[in-house]
Amino acid sequence: MLQKCSLGFGSLALAGLLSDKAYGALGTDAKPPGPHFPAKAKHVIFCYMSGGVSHVDSFDPKPELAKRQGQPMPVPVKPTMFNNNGNIMASPWESKPYGQSGLALTNLFPRLAEHVDSLAVIRSMTSKVNEHAQGNYFAHTGFSFMGHPSAGAWMSYGLGAANKDLPGFIVLQSGDAVPPHGGVGVYSNGYLPGQYQASILKADGNEALPNIKPRESDALQRQRLDFIKGMDDRFLREAAEPQVEAAIKNYETAYRMQTTVPELCDLRGESDATKELYGINDPEPKKAAYGRQCLVARRLIERGVRFVELSCLTYNIGAGNAPNPWDQHGKIKEGHGAMANQVDQGIAALITDLKARGLFEETLILFSGEFGRTPFSQGSDGRDHNPYGFSSWIAGGGVRGGIAYGATDDLGYYAVENVATFYDFYATVLHLLGFDHEKLTYRFGGRDFRLTDVHGKVIKEILA
Repeated sequence: MLQKCSLGFGSLALAGLLSDKAYGALGTDAKPPGPHFPAKAKHVIFCYMSGGVSHVDSFDPKPELAKRQGQPMPVPVKPTMFNNNGNIMASPWESKPYGQSGLALTNLFPRLAEHVDSLAVIRSMTSKVNEHAQGNYFAHTGFSFMGHPSAGAWMSYGLGAANKDLPGFIVLQSGDAVPPHGGVGVYSNGYLPGQYQASILKADGNEALPNIKPRESDALQRQRLDFIKGMDDRFLREAAEPQVEAAIKNYETAYRMQTTVPELCDLRGESDATKELYGINDPEPKKAAYGRQCLVARRLIERGVRFVELSCLTYNIGAGNAPNPWDQHGKIKEGHGAMANQVDQGIAALITDLKARGLFEETLILFSGEFGRTPFSQGSDGRDHNPYGFSSWIAGGGVRGGIAYGATDDLGYYAVENVATFYDFYATVLHLLGFDHEKLTYRFGGRDFRLTDVHGKVIKEILA
């Protein structure tokens, strides 16, 4: 058709486009780009709170809510998920200044509050979406739909492998934890080569990965892999297909993981004091399970894994369920109380342990959900979704702790000062890892994609 159009000039244009290497995917000989400038940190641990933590009950306390308890909202209320909106509801938790910084928090996370001088709390976060699945994709990939690489995949791709025996991006689960709404796609490598997708490990399972224990001799496995590699290499020479090379790398990594994975989830070598710090033997099983994830995350960072994401467990309180356990549309005091008790000790212990081992300065800890919750009630004792203003925090290498960046209004409804997005959040994280977020790109379908899409600015105010 193009040859017949415009006397053949269309086919000349098409030939020119197809001959330009820039219009294909990353070549098989390409290497991870590596940092653009000296990095402050080398690893990331993402404590993802799926379902939406209420910022007004945690990191952004609002005394005005108690003063106006039971009154109608004085500003227009945008549509919520269920539109069962009540009046202003005071927080069930008390707030006060903590640490040398005097940063005000509630007592929802009492152990974490002891580390307030290490946290940079972003109180003006916003999201484009108000629904869990889209929100989870947006919070992980910068896009509100599937098909794009997760932040962990981007950072693993940019930094490259620090340990050839383990994947660069690992998601930890324990107990009944499952992926957030949206499924495993929120951990996807998208259009990046396959070796950058997440590997999901069960921190407390009989096998951290299915079939990780060898079922045949090492010699037989090696012979089988060499045969498959030979076949793939022959195809690769003929087809120059990047995903084939990625598959070969994945086979080899999986082979080496048979030795490394069982060892890293075996905590018998950890001291009793360390297990006590993380609450591994706590009588509340879900608290112990999350603490185990936190301890295994530290072990992964020690072994060079670039990006580790932790997964919450569920209590089925107030509409919270397995994919979104922080989603308390009712009974927020019971639901948020149980969830905070689950994660508080483990995350606080992780900060303490990383500092003691000299790893805090080279590790970033991220804490966020996909959105916040409303300052007015849903029904009598819950809160609906609020993407218009909520809190996330960052701690670790290169971060100035004990500060709050941005602000919501007096009721905690809208972000009104230094409004921030997940684009800014990840631009800042990438900066601390040594990357210019505008230059960490991957060409796919004729366009240079990046984690921050065409947006984002580094939040310089929280940099040390």
